[in-house]
Amino acid sequence: MTARFIALYETPADPAAFDRHYREVHIPLARGLQGLRRYTISRDVAALRGGAPYYLVAELEWDTMDELHAAFASPKGRATAADAAHLQELAPVRSMIVSGGESVL
Repeated sequence: MTARFIALYETPADPAAFDRHYREVHIPLARGLQGLRRYTISRDVAALRGGAPYYLVAELEWDTMDELHAAFASPKGRATAADAAHLQELAPVRSMIVSGGESVL
């Protein structure tokens, strides 16, 4: 069973400042989270039914929910969360944790 943390960022007021901070500060912090198995970002996310598209979607994956919780409880996790609060000042964000998943194909 996997556990994923997903962050959906709306278009920032200053995309260049957001991108610079995300690339130079946030990614290095998050990449250091213990047990992190995969970290992907997607851009140019198209909305299919109404609403504006998201500017950036980040997906972080661990093998278990316990590993995800331990990663965010660590000093590196607290630093990453503090920086996420700064990013929210640059661009509104929605985030969620998804556990497991059922394969239907």
